[in-house]
Amino acid sequence: MRITHEFLQQTLNGMFEYPLLQELAAVGQFKKLTVGDYLIRPGEYIRSIPLIISGSVKIMRPDSEGREALLYYLGGLDSCAMSLTCCLGSRQSEISALAEEETTLLAIPVDKVDEWLCRYSSWKRFVFETYQKRFNNLLNTLNEVIFHKLDERLLTYLDKKAANCQCSELAITHEEVAQDLATSREVISRLLKQLEKEGHIQLMRNRITLLKKSEAM
Repeated sequence: MRITHEFLQQTLNGMFEYPLLQELAAVGQFKKLTVGDYLIRPGEYIRSIPLIISGSVKIMRPDSEGREALLYYLGGLDSCAMSLTCCLGSRQSEISALAEEETTLLAIPVDKVDEWLCRYSSWKRFVFETYQKRFNNLLNTLNEVIFHKLDERLLTYLDKKAANCQCSELAITHEEVAQDLATSREVISRLLKQLEKEGHIQLMRNRITLLKKSEAM
């Protein structure tokens, strides 16, 4: 797909000034991801920064034993602070980015990230706001781990996934939930059954339907 500044101006809702839109159209690469596609894996060098146009990307970080914990989600008109940090420091990626649904994005060459910080106020604001979002995500995660029990964290997690896909039925296994919350499948299965008894959710094979919104949100 050929990218035009007119397309970006309409899609990005006035986020960037016109000269920057022209540069984005000239150097950006339009990409489509299907469900399960990896955008980046740990150990790889980041060659481009994703600017999500539509869809959802899950950002995870592995531990020394290969288990992965969910950090945050990227949605429309969002970018990855971890990718920005790694590219500015020319470091290998410490995270994996996995498409949770069909996703379209604009891949921006890493050499432009620093250059545009000095040239475009809208780009500087976008980068700083991206870092602020991720910092807020970190604070929320710490709050959930320190102050909330696992069943509350589980409800919050399900609510966030539902809000992210704008749906009430989630196509996800107990094992995937356990991986995201860094616990065992057996613990998650027990908690999900309890939540079903309490009327919060309905369980089906590889699917979870939310019946009411968590008060933890």
